[in-house]
Amino acid sequence: MSSQHEAWARLRRQLWQPPRAHGQQPQHRVVGPLELFYDLIVVVLVGQAAHHFAGHLTWHGLGEFATVFALVWIAWLNGTLHHDLHGYDDARGRIMFLLQILVLVPLGAFIPEAGGERGGAFAVSAGVLFAVLALVWFLAGRGGPVEFRTSSRMYVTATAACAVVLAGSAFLPAEDRVLAWALLAVAYLLGFAAVIAKVPPAQAAALTVTDALTERFGLLLIIVLGETVLGVVDGLAEVPTSVMGIAVGLVAVVVGFGAWWTYFDFAGHRQPRRTRVATVQWMILHLPLTAAVTAMGAAMVTLVEHAHDDRTPPATAWVLCVGVGVVLCTTMLLATSLKVWERDRGLYRPLAYLSVASSLVALALGAARPAPLILGLALVLLLGIPWMFAIAHRLTQAESAAA
Repeated sequence: MSSQHEAWARLRRQLWQPPRAHGQQPQHRVVGPLELFYDLIVVVLVGQAAHHFAGHLTWHGLGEFATVFALVWIAWLNGTLHHDLHGYDDARGRIMFLLQILVLVPLGAFIPEAGGERGGAFAVSAGVLFAVLALVWFLAGRGGPVEFRTSSRMYVTATAACAVVLAGSAFLPAEDRVLAWALLAVAYLLGFAAVIAKVPPAQAAALTVTDALTERFGLLLIIVLGETVLGVVDGLAEVPTSVMGIAVGLVAVVVGFGAWWTYFDFAGHRQPRRTRVATVQWMILHLPLTAAVTAMGAAMVTLVEHAHDDRTPPATAWVLCVGVGVVLCTTMLLATSLKVWERDRGLYRPLAYLSVASSLVALALGAARPAPLILGLALVLLLGIPWMFAIAHRLTQAESAAA
């Protein structure tokens, strides 16, 4: 009887392990299917925001998209960091993710009308989601090392306060509600940085970015890049089949591909320096980068639909061109937080200048609004300039080493 009891106790410990203590996360861990499933759920919400923005390419639509996207991304960041720092792939870990997913699903249904009729429902759902996040962080920090308790309490309190404000915003008028969400997102990100700054220097190593975390951030961007392909497919599905339409669509896909090679050739799957500033910089900069890629995918719908026009519609041109500029500049800003930035200055410093120059040319293209095919080809060229410089730099290095 005692052996059976011990067997059940061992099984219970395997299925329901206590949260991993601060600083004990493995540096080399494979991303599991549970995390991939969670990321896929989050990208469904991102897709909802992108599809709504595709039909509302206005300043108001952009503000609503950016705000909703930021809230969803912050929630994803919370769930991702919690599992990387404290989670296991056991029953407890599954339930923690399931609680979040059960709230994310109705939240996604309210996204298309978040700035209008369903704004109240979105606010309440988002409030419940952040309350769940506050709970999982509270459970993880309970009984943890003393040196982490102050920062842990600050984080839990800030997340719980965010939940209360989100739920309370349901009673505001629609325009005031979206503005309140935007201010709340900015305040939360600033608070996130402040909490990490409060971690004692001796324990800062516990906040280092692991291999699994770099993979998760990269995987989210890859999945979001699918929105560019989806935008092209949606655009082609809405117009009569034509050679010009297909040509514009394929060029638009290459623009998305250019965003992929820009990030992964120069910043993706690389470790930031082991400092608190570099860690925060690396994490936060993925927000505008991922948002820009998503917005570009939304604009590709109308780019394809207007393939035969003499000039690209203003909103479409600006979203695509500014998006390319953000991808180039944000990738270089990300690179400044990496270990490789100091090791390979001969590559990255000129790359940064080239990326800024290419971004300025992209803005000029947005103002000029050439025909969709010309605009797409020009953006592919601009995204290719840093890449071609990097190839030339590598070849020069190889020739110098061989000489």
